[in-house]
Amino acid sequence: MEALKGIRILDMTHVQAGPTCTQLLAWLGADVIKLEPPQGDATRGQLRDVPNADSLYFTMLNCNKRSIMVNMKSAEGKAVFVDLLRKCDIVMENFGPGVLDRLGFTWEKIHQLNPRVVMGSIKGFGSSGPYADFKAYENVAQAMGGAMSTTGLPEGPPFVTGAQIGDTGTGLHLAIGLLAALHQRDRTGEGQYVEVAMMDGVMNLCRVKFRDHQRLFRGPLSEYSVETAQGMGAVPRAGNDSGGGQLGNAIHCKPHGPNDWLYVVVQEAVWEGLANRIGGDALAKDPRFAKIADRRRNQDEMWKLITEFAKNYTKREFMAILNPLDVPCGPIMSTEDLANDEHVRGRDMWVELDHPQRGKWFNVGMPIKLSASPAVIKRSPTLGEHTEEVLREVLSYDDNKIKSLKQAGAFSAPPKKAA
Repeated sequence: MEALKGIRILDMTHVQAGPTCTQLLAWLGADVIKLEPPQGDATRGQLRDVPNADSLYFTMLNCNKRSIMVNMKSAEGKAVFVDLLRKCDIVMENFGPGVLDRLGFTWEKIHQLNPRVVMGSIKGFGSSGPYADFKAYENVAQAMGGAMSTTGLPEGPPFVTGAQIGDTGTGLHLAIGLLAALHQRDRTGEGQYVEVAMMDGVMNLCRVKFRDHQRLFRGPLSEYSVETAQGMGAVPRAGNDSGGGQLGNAIHCKPHGPNDWLYVVVQEAVWEGLANRIGGDALAKDPRFAKIADRRRNQDEMWKLITEFAKNYTKREFMAILNPLDVPCGPIMSTEDLANDEHVRGRDMWVELDHPQRGKWFNVGMPIKLSASPAVIKRSPTLGEHTEEVLREVLSYDDNKIKSLKQAGAFSAPPKKAA
């Protein structure tokens, strides 16, 4: 039994933020019908690595969905959309500001057509406020949500993160909101509008930085390796500092390549054992590092001593030394490391799939593990692959109606006008 079996989602989202949300819900068992324009989701052809095949950008974000091709610019296509809307529990969109309204489908209209439907909407900055009409992309959301100003080194430029916290993070936030709205709908009988702005989502993921922003009103941040002072205003960039109550940093190991690093957290409880292992009794009793407050004041020197010890070991060897001491640590793992890691494969987080255009390829697996309804990951659909299936199965259209709609252009782009 799939957790969301019986829930049908009309997915009008494209690119990354929305498809992340609907793919997750599809993995949980929802019937996700991806409604695409005749030219398809733009990412089908973006960053293409196999000629005439859907790109990995598309396939990795659209698994377990059905694709129906509908021309929303035609009256007949809009009629198909309305029929589908009345059969669905959720409808989702992440168009630019005002796009769906101009097609004639405001939230008020959608709610009138199906009072039980929950509508999910992703916008860069939301539907209200002075930024509402601005366009956003992943890195724009990171820039304006607080992530970039707090990522990097203090003397260097702000950095974006490798993780897609603007797009994918927003999609995950929306999934939570949609499930909550469905639960409320089951009690009240009424759907509602659920909106997540990318900027808001990034701010939520930067919550600890806003913790530190308020702490600066009262004094410096003692755990930071860079200088801070009461009243300094913005939280500074602090490299690989842990950002928590315990000290942490990345330690370079042999052979000192770009990913030959081990991240180490020095908790109060493990310092004596760690100090004895890397510097003997003298380091364990060194007053500069006796208590956590001392280590915070002298953390640059502490990290130098740990790095000097680690230079003779690979990251895995150093990890093997620290694990028996209960020192929290982990190697910096590249994409190559992860794609070949026994632990990752064993948890179904790197899953091989077959695609009629691409052949064999891999997707990142489902991170949420349900004991009674584990996800079964299936390939992404080709453009319009399930159009007739959905029309017959969901809408009960017969052959004559489907033929008539095809002739009227409900599922195809209008012919180009002669020059």
